[in-house]
Amino acid sequence: MTGVRVLLTGSTGFVGRAVLSRLLRARGADGRGVEVRAVARAVPAATGEWAGVEWVRADLSDPASLHGAASGTDVLVHLACRVSGAAEECERTNVGGTRAIVDEARRAGVGRVVHLSTAAVYGPGPHRGIPVDGVVPAPVSAASRTRLAAERIALDAGAVVLRPGLVLGPGDRWVVPALGELLQRVPGRWDGGHGQVSAVDVDDLARLVTALVTAPDSGAVASGVHHASHPVPVRIGDLMARLAELDVLPSAGPDDWAWETCLARLRETPGRMSERQFALLARDHWYESEQIWRLTGCAPGPGPLERLAGAAAWYREHLRAG
Repeated sequence: MTGVRVLLTGSTGFVGRAVLSRLLRARGADGRGVEVRAVARAVPAATGEWAGVEWVRADLSDPASLHGAASGTDVLVHLACRVSGAAEECERTNVGGTRAIVDEARRAGVGRVVHLSTAAVYGPGPHRGIPVDGVVPAPVSAASRTRLAAERIALDAGAVVLRPGLVLGPGDRWVVPALGELLQRVPGRWDGGHGQVSAVDVDDLARLVTALVTAPDSGAVASGVHHASHPVPVRIGDLMARLAELDVLPSAGPDDWAWETCLARLRETPGRMSERQFALLARDHWYESEQIWRLTGCAPGPGPLERLAGAAAWYREHLRAG
């Protein structure tokens, strides 16, 4: 007899690589290992760290390429998505791709679905200690709008939907690079550094996904939406200070800047990051996130600030190369 058989999408992405690594080391409730069938547009060599993975070459935007991908699997872990790009591309991958892979899982009789979304579906905020859907989702970008639509498709299939906030760790090409750009444009402590954000280390998020896959009772975590950040929000001033201490980013300096002053300076110095994105990173956006860790029996760990030391070398190299 085999262990848990998982169909994984997004396996070569930021979160997907961490999840794949965790799944390959996991054991089900019966002690048997986890078998992974990974869907990817470009299939890597199944050697080294990915030895034992069954790779399937397919594209979520081409439903025909997914035919048979879920056959013989027990759990669908759907991580693949577009986080940027034109509205049509986001619609094709996030909505059309989710529908295609979920339909394939249904045809194959897959009994458990774990779907990764984002807390960005809530929109601009500020948000402070919000429970699941404590405010009406109001996504702003095409990526977030289509990811919210994808949630509905997954929920209709009985999925556990995870909404993490900021995801940090090796492979993060958005959060810390964005903070670095914003610090160059606005070189002070933004709004005094008091804003709090929901965040999670990528490996801790991968542990949570793995706990959902290997749980002996599929009903322990009911179908529905769950926040998936570390339960304790991160103060943005503490995050920036930790990144400076690790020599990832320069120090924000000693001065507290009022929010309107920050916005004025941002407008004076054009760059890639918008005012909306600045607010998302610098002002309160935190969500009640304790429940999912308790339901899965998965310890959330010491928190993303403590985990940054293990990611610092990767960040330094990535930022130098960028």
